[in-house]
Amino acid sequence: MKIEDTKKSSMRRSSTITEMFRKLRRWCVGVICALLVLSPQVGRTEIRPPSSSEPPTSNLPLVHPKAAERPWQGAAPSIQTLVVTPDGAVYAGSFGMGLFRSKDKGQSWEALNRGLTDSFLLCLTVTPGKHVYAGTMRGGVYRLSLEGQQWESISQGLEGVEVKSFLVHKEQLYAGTGQGVFRWHESDQEWLKTGVGLNQVLVPGLAILDDGRLLAATSGKGLHHFQLHDPEQSKWIDSQSVFVDPLERLPHRYLRVIAVNQAQHIFLGTQDGGIFRSLDRGLSWASLSGNLPNDSIRGIVPIKQDVVVATGKGIFRWRHDAKRWQELNEGLTRLAIQTLTIAATGDWYAGTSSGAFRSDDEGAHWQNISQGFGVQMAPKGPYD
Repeated sequence: MKIEDTKKSSMRRSSTITEMFRKLRRWCVGVICALLVLSPQVGRTEIRPPSSSEPPTSNLPLVHPKAAERPWQGAAPSIQTLVVTPDGAVYAGSFGMGLFRSKDKGQSWEALNRGLTDSFLLCLTVTPGKHVYAGTMRGGVYRLSLEGQQWESISQGLEGVEVKSFLVHKEQLYAGTGQGVFRWHESDQEWLKTGVGLNQVLVPGLAILDDGRLLAATSGKGLHHFQLHDPEQSKWIDSQSVFVDPLERLPHRYLRVIAVNQAQHIFLGTQDGGIFRSLDRGLSWASLSGNLPNDSIRGIVPIKQDVVVATGKGIFRWRHDAKRWQELNEGLTRLAIQTLTIAATGDWYAGTSSGAFRSDDEGAHWQNISQGFGVQMAPKGPYD
């Protein structure tokens, strides 16, 4: 009798569970139908081809803030590096369109690319009265006489190497590359490595102190130094310097640019951690970022006790007397600054992600000098 009651009880529970599942299924079907009625486009996504008036996908910045509202017209090239000779001739190195020269402060430009097989320029320097040197993405180093029209390749020892920075010291030319630091030997017509210990390390910044210490700002390995006046030293020494962002409290070893002023104060710009300063030849460091609105430092130019920096959001000057940064962006329609240089004549030049600008009043006002560069459409990359 008890066995039969147990079976009947189990059957009733099973029937109840089955009925619950039926009701749940009917409820789910009802909800789905309601959604389909209320949202008739669900499940019918329309894929339409892009309009011919839309600009093509490109990593190039737009020339004007409202350029997206107009048909795609290209852009001025990105100016990665600028150098000015003592007589005022301006050389502008672009990323993809080679080199331009102006003898009238940027009012007009001439392209100088004969013999230049790599049009992606990363750095320029000049030896007064002699040559302009160009470091490229993959073609090594080229040089051009100041009044010349034909580039000469001097890449022996740097074939296929990225050349990111130059330093001229006592008529010696040093290059910071993707494989460490090299010095050009004119007698041998060859680049030879300076010191050991920076193999396969990119060096985007070089500077030197008056005691002969060569400083190498590296990408990922921090700051290193090498004593040029010590014949027994053969290795680069890691300074073990710690560059800590005071806001994020994060250490930074990806460095981008370095400069030394007349007082031998060292200024070091990081990729995304701001700017640091040493007042004791590199023994200690302190952040100088303060009220600087952008931590991506692309250029540093010391002016006595002040310093001017190029950042991803414009140009700023550290006023030593006021102990704060002053914005110097009036007239700049492109704020992604790539390079900054101040000529002996007092003119300031800035290369941006799209074109170049000049200031005749120490950065208070800027004017666009890109008209002679032409227009760069969707360019090929340096490895295409």
